Amino acid sequence: MKAMILAAGKGERMRPLTLATPKPLLQAAGKPLISYHLDHLRRAGIRDVVINHAWLGDQIEETLGNGEQFGLSIQYSREGEPLETAGGIVRALPLLADDKSDWILVINGDIWSDFDLSQLTPPADADALLVVTDNPPHHPEGDFHLTDQGWLIGDGPEKLTFTGISLLHRSLFEGLTDRAGKLGPVLRNAIGKGRVKGLYHRGQWVDVGTPERLQALDRQLGNRESESHGRE
Repeated sequence: MKAMILAAGKGERMRPLTLATPKPLLQAAGKPLISYHLDHLRRAGIRDVVINHAWLGDQIEETLGNGEQFGLSIQYSREGEPLETAGGIVRALPLLADDKSDWILVINGDIWSDFDLSQLTPPADADALLVVTDNPPHHPEGDFHLTDQGWLIGDGPEKLTFTGISLLHRSLFEGLTDRAGKLGPVLRNAIGKGRVKGLYHRGQWVDVGTPERLQALDRQLGNRESESHGRE
C-alpha cells in the first residue's frame, strides 16, 4: 500500500509563520511536523509515499529529498496553485497506482498524533476507514457518529472528530477530476451510502492549525523528550 500526505495548503491561519515556511516544515520539538508522519509511516511498514505541495513546495522537496534519509521512497505531486484535498488526491492518483492494492493511506499534513498506523487494515465491506477521536475544544460539535458496529454515520448522539488519518479506496474518486474540491463531501457521500467505517483513537491527537496550537505541541513534545532522556 502507498501513502499520501496532504501538504499543499497555504497555511493562512498559521501566518506569519507560513509566509516564508510551508506549514509541513514548521517545527515542534526541533523537528518538522511532516517528519513525524514519515517516521510513523516507516514504522508501520509503508515504504512508498506521495506528498502533494504548492505553496513554497520547493522547500519541502529540498528538505525531504527522495526520502532515503527516512528509509522511504518519496514522490511529489506538484500542484502549482493548490487544489482542494479531494482534487489533490485525484491529481496524485497516477503516482499512487499500485498493482498490489487499491487502497491509499492518506494523512493530513497539518496534524500530529501518536496513532499507530499499523492498526489500519483495509475493510472488506467498506470504501473507507477513518480514524476518529474525541472532540477538541475548538471543534466541540465533532464530525461523525461511530456506531457500535463500527460504521460512521452523519448524525448521532455523540459525534467524534475525524483525525485526518484514513484508508481510502480508489473507487471513491471514480469520475472525479482534480477540480473535485474538498474531501469532506466525497466522504459524506460515501457515509450516506453506508460505505465508511470508523476506528476510534483514544490516544493523543492535535490539529496544528494555529501558532498557539503549534506552541502547545512544541512544549508537549519537548517535555516528553526531556522525560525520556531523564529515564535513560
